[in-house]
Amino acid sequence: MLKMGLKKLKICSLWSVSIWGFVVLSLLVNMVQCQNFNDYEVNNPDVLPLVTTLVNSRLSNLTTVLSKDISKHASFCIKDPEAEWNKAFNFSSNLEFLASCIEKTQGSFMQRVCTAAEAIFYFDTIFKGSNGNTLKPNRNCNLTSWVSGCEPGWACRTPSNEPDLENSQVIPSRTNSCQPCCEGFFCPRGLTCMIPCPLGSHCPVAKLNDQTGICEPYSYQLPPGKQNHTCGGANVWADVHSSGEVFCSAGSYCPTTVQKELCSKGHYCRTGSTSEKRCFKLTSCNASTSTQDLHAYGIMLIVATVTLLLIIYNCSDQVLTTRERRLAKAREAAARSARETAKARKRWIAAKIAAKKHASELQSHISQKFSFKKSTKDPEELKILDRTRFEADEDSYAPAYTSASSESLSSSAASKGQMHEIEDDIEKHDRFDVSSHDRKSKGHTTKGKQPHTNSQIFKYAYAELEKEKAKQEENKDLTFSGVVSMATNPEIRKRPLIEVSFKDLTLTLKGKDKHLLRCVTGKIKPGRITAVMGPSGAGKTTFISALAGKAMGCKMTGLILINGKNESIRSYRKIIGYVPQDDIVHGNLTVEENLWFNAKCRLPAHLSKPDKVLVVERVIEALGLQMVRDSLVGTVEKRGISGGQRKRVNVGLEMVMEPSLLILDEPTSGLDSASSLQLLRALRHEALEGVNICMVLHQPSYSLFQMFDDLVLLAKGGFTVYHGSAKEAEQYFAGLGIHVPDRVNPPDHFIDILEGIVKPSQSSGVNYKELPVRWMLHNGYPVPPELQQTAARISMPSASPDLSDGISPHAGIDERSFAGELWQDVRTTVEIHQDTIRHNFLKFKDLSSRRTPGVLWQYRYFLGRLGKQRMREAKVQATDYLILLLAGACLGTIGKTGEENFGTIGYTYTIIAVSLLCKIAALRSFSLDKLQYLRERASGMSSLAYFLAKDTIDHFNTVIKPLVYLSMFFFFTNPRSSFAENYVVLLCLVYCVTGIGYAFAIFFHPGSAQLWSVLVPVVLTLVATRTQDNEVLKNISNLCYPKWALEAFVIANAEKYYGVWLITRCGALSKSDYNLHKWTLCIGILILTGIISRLIAFFGMITFRKK
Repeated sequence: MLKMGLKKLKICSLWSVSIWGFVVLSLLVNMVQCQNFNDYEVNNPDVLPLVTTLVNSRLSNLTTVLSKDISKHASFCIKDPEAEWNKAFNFSSNLEFLASCIEKTQGSFMQRVCTAAEAIFYFDTIFKGSNGNTLKPNRNCNLTSWVSGCEPGWACRTPSNEPDLENSQVIPSRTNSCQPCCEGFFCPRGLTCMIPCPLGSHCPVAKLNDQTGICEPYSYQLPPGKQNHTCGGANVWADVHSSGEVFCSAGSYCPTTVQKELCSKGHYCRTGSTSEKRCFKLTSCNASTSTQDLHAYGIMLIVATVTLLLIIYNCSDQVLTTRERRLAKAREAAARSARETAKARKRWIAAKIAAKKHASELQSHISQKFSFKKSTKDPEELKILDRTRFEADEDSYAPAYTSASSESLSSSAASKGQMHEIEDDIEKHDRFDVSSHDRKSKGHTTKGKQPHTNSQIFKYAYAELEKEKAKQEENKDLTFSGVVSMATNPEIRKRPLIEVSFKDLTLTLKGKDKHLLRCVTGKIKPGRITAVMGPSGAGKTTFISALAGKAMGCKMTGLILINGKNESIRSYRKIIGYVPQDDIVHGNLTVEENLWFNAKCRLPAHLSKPDKVLVVERVIEALGLQMVRDSLVGTVEKRGISGGQRKRVNVGLEMVMEPSLLILDEPTSGLDSASSLQLLRALRHEALEGVNICMVLHQPSYSLFQMFDDLVLLAKGGFTVYHGSAKEAEQYFAGLGIHVPDRVNPPDHFIDILEGIVKPSQSSGVNYKELPVRWMLHNGYPVPPELQQTAARISMPSASPDLSDGISPHAGIDERSFAGELWQDVRTTVEIHQDTIRHNFLKFKDLSSRRTPGVLWQYRYFLGRLGKQRMREAKVQATDYLILLLAGACLGTIGKTGEENFGTIGYTYTIIAVSLLCKIAALRSFSLDKLQYLRERASGMSSLAYFLAKDTIDHFNTVIKPLVYLSMFFFFTNPRSSFAENYVVLLCLVYCVTGIGYAFAIFFHPGSAQLWSVLVPVVLTLVATRTQDNEVLKNISNLCYPKWALEAFVIANAEKYYGVWLITRCGALSKSDYNLHKWTLCIGILILTGIISRLIAFFGMITFRKK
């Protein structure tokens, strides 16, 4: 099988190389066919230069004639036929070897040059597996005819004076006047003609080594039995493996095919060089060296890259630190100024009240002392007037004609004017008109006076906060009716109201027919805090998930109405806050950065920055996070703030968007009593603004329980036991005969009853399993069929008590086979995925009337957040760069660029290493904050902005990582291709594999994603490099990105090999099925693969939701 594939490959490459033999020999044909050298006296020194020039001109004129054939048969390895011709056979710079051969052959030069048929015969043999030293028998050299010209390095002439050199079918008879091959030409063994050596080769006349019997510098020996036979010229030109002795050796250069010079100091000469190249500055190049030592440039590039990274990271970190410090100073100054202003205002109010009281007493005393006429007003009426703010008419109780009284009144008026003047001065201390920013307003600052600097913004925010505190102090002694009127005042409320009502809400787990909620009916109202409690397994989280529209994998029956309308809750998600049970926050951001990002993305777009700052500052102060606002939240590896503070940040993320409906899943878990009380106070303040708050709790303390307005108590199985006012819960259960003992927390007692830990008294005749049915009967709700028996027993008190619920323990159990259960599980999984996809792609009309920032603005906010996160992950980035640096050094040392394979081995190692390292690094972009993304997406943030921001930030690594790797690999291997070409290919490769890493991170769990990231580059590279003998693998390799990356690397390097390297280049490219014209295509395919993989990753990100 291997031989058959090899034979097929050799046949396919026959014409591509045979055309080169045809080109070479056709030039010589045309060079001599127009003139017969016998007509000239070649021994005449005056005539010989003319003949030589004529031969060279004939050689040059054939480029345009043969370019069409060259492009047709050898275009895969030749980009510009004219340029390649000049690099291989343009001998115009030195024609001495041509003149010497013409003179040596005594005018028979034309008869000794190979015809097209002989050249095709030679190259056909080479590309069918021969090394060029042994050819098949032919007309002149066979078993019956073997003249001296058949030996390597020798040639003969034809009997005819004008042979048909263009004949590509018949090999002419050539057995006369055999002699050694001219220098600058090579004569293969088995052919009796000469072929010119290309530039970059060294083809002198061989000399016999008496000790070894080898004609040096070649590897052939003299034929035995022929004493008069001497060493001839070169005997072969093939690839570098078979004819390495013809190639101009490394450390030397060959200006012509017969001249060889050693490289001077300060220059370097690669194998097959025609001239020496000057070494770069700062490099060490000794005499006769083949490469320049570029380690200095590698070190310089490393230093420059490290310096650039240090500048970027340190300066950026310094900028962030300085900015945060300046903001902290401005914030502290503003807070201090606001507190001082508030204290001054309090002192002024106290002084104002004292002054008014003193003026009132003084006026009353003077009036009573100097008045001759008593006031006609009733004393009771005067008493009432004294309670007013002296807005009544003074003439009603002042004498008409008393000067002293007039003086007193005028002094009183003067004192009033003075007080008003002082009050005006106090108001002038406020730099801005903050009255328009009252909670009664829509939150916009006055035009023309809008603060714009950080100091002004913070002054405005803290002035508002102090005013709110003052109002709270004034209203803390309000009666219940006063609180209700304040809460229902339309001027104070600025958030839309959301009332959620539900009727016969039932959730059944798909595939298992297990009820998570059963027949839940009720409503949660705006301006009230509703607590959802119950034992474990009662469906509390399922209940609030259903209200929030997040119940996945369940079949829901019943109704959920929003403000009395049958609309989807997702239509209001921009004004709904959902606090999950787990603290899903960004650990590498500070408390303030977490809150500020949510505020920017979720508050109305028209809201000004000062108002957004006010919202964030209000939440920070309400949750008691002032002391840790600049502290990192922390992660599992790196500790930050405490667990209780993290929980409050988790709640604050939803509070800063000023929701109308706030749903919380166990917000007090992990908090101490003081922190829980502080959190409830903050939520109570939200409720006063009309926010509908519903939360799940586990056994709250009595003080917390007293702060709830409503209570939803669920039993196991998802049944409602109680739904109503929290203060009336004890009364309801007392009516059932369940009394709360003294010094026992009511919610603890209720949950213990529902758990079956505490049983009701025997006198009550109540079983805890009957409580859901009793609630249904109490409210007149329909009872499910399976509970009808229990309902009938409750309705007939004389019936004997039955502790069971009337359902057989084996009722509803369907005996299924193993295959049936397996099929049911598969169906359930498919249905759950369908629900997930439908949930993610189903669009709902936005009814929230809130326009949040668009995709571009959110993209900008995501960029800022990701930039800060990456700055704080500088050590991780530095580790990635260090690993790439070591990989480049190791692979550059192990896989040095081989001249014969154009660096294929080293580039193969590079593709595997860079793919593996960059894919694993790309996994971190989407694996580490997957939960945070799911929460942000559910809140209405743009997935496109999130993905584009992640990809944009990773472009920095895409640009830097190739530099880091090549700074070691390139200067260790020193390939012929330029640094820029290698960088472009590696840049596109990193872009491609980064996109594939995104897809792995999104579709797989972290462990599986890492495994795939390791296996895929290795397997695909093996497939891409093992396609010579298998057509199926060859087609598959076209879908593998390593194939295109390797081809781009090899093409860029092979293009720099010319002259004597032409056969080696064409053979290697033909064997690998590479094409010099496809470099741009390879780059495009790598970029296209990166784009497609990113599209797939984005589709998976918005479609699938991992558990």
